[in-house]
Amino acid sequence: MMQIGEVAERTGLSHRTMRHYEEVGLVRPSGRSEGGFRLYTEDDVERLLLIRRMKPLDYSIESMKELLSTVDTLRRSPGDVAARAELDRFLSETLERRAKLARQLEMADEFSALLRSL
Repeated sequence: MMQIGEVAERTGLSHRTMRHYEEVGLVRPSGRSEGGFRLYTEDDVERLLLIRRMKPLDYSIESMKELLSTVDTLRRSPGDVAARAELDRFLSETLERRAKLARQLEMADEFSALLRSL
């Protein structure tokens, strides 16, 4: 079990962000120390990393909750056909969002080159 500081260091998330994710129901610490400090497991860290990876793709909190629920279902029942279809939908959407970001990055590179040429 790890305290919030160690998890923040491992995930690159701030304490505040982790507390926010707890408040909105994305992640819950697996336990509390006798002193009341949040305690996290490796599974909690993996969940936080998944959330962190969704953020740049502009997923909403609700979408994050849906994906996390799907992931939880597949971990419990790897053969769940409906959950697998939902995961495939998320993958397709993620690839579309990534392509959009790539296009935006290309435009930013073009703009930077234009500014350098002036």
